[in-house]
Amino acid sequence: MKLPFLHAAPERTLRKPAPTAMPSLEKSNVAALYRAARFGGDFFDFKVVERHLVFVMMDIAGRREEALDVAAAAQESFHEEAGKLFGDCCVNEAEALSFLTVALNRQIMETANGVRCAPAFVGCYDEALGTLFYVNAGHTPGLLKDADGLTLLEANGLPFGLFTHATHDAQTSVLQPGAAVLLVSKGLIESRHGRKHEFGLERLKETVASASFKNATELCSGVLTAVQEFTHNSPGQNDITTLGLLRSEVRSGAEVMASVAALP
Repeated sequence: MKLPFLHAAPERTLRKPAPTAMPSLEKSNVAALYRAARFGGDFFDFKVVERHLVFVMMDIAGRREEALDVAAAAQESFHEEAGKLFGDCCVNEAEALSFLTVALNRQIMETANGVRCAPAFVGCYDEALGTLFYVNAGHTPGLLKDADGLTLLEANGLPFGLFTHATHDAQTSVLQPGAAVLLVSKGLIESRHGRKHEFGLERLKETVASASFKNATELCSGVLTAVQEFTHNSPGQNDITTLGLLRSEVRSGAEVMASVAALP
């Protein structure tokens, strides 16, 4: 006879994130593409709230089934909290984004029932003004390409899922007309040709700097093609994911003045 406290606890049903709906914007366009099979916990999503596009790209550590379960909970929190925080017409984007990262961090730890490393890039883009507020929580650097060249949007905080009271301060950039932002997963950077050589951040920078593209889809596709050629199409060992955002090249003089005035 087994004692009551020796009975195994019922296993919780693991979930998966809902399919991501790609947003349609008036003055910008976004895309998210990945290569081959999904091995791990790469996750991305978007939510349009009033004039803001809120987005997240995350790499959740652990077995695929568990990582996707955590991603499903993070997705629900992302949509709920983003809708609340950015719904006000007079929202302070930097403050709202910081609050959103707190909610995501705690949701990840609660769902994982402890520590679960989840590097993430969370952004808020106002396409009317071209302003981008972002938090890079231990994620691969984002790349901003514009007429001035390439700028790295580097990590400015710890990954999610490590400390319950971790906070992150939002950074700010302005996307010039025709500027593009690219996010890539760690798996893309670590894609290998043979045993020693990886694609790497420097090669990614060179690829984006020399790339010619008309929209975010072409940008993401071009980067994935470069990785495929570098690896000679060998199977990847991790998720290889890209997310791109491109601002249209035409805007009025009033928009230019408004975007400058919006900077802190």
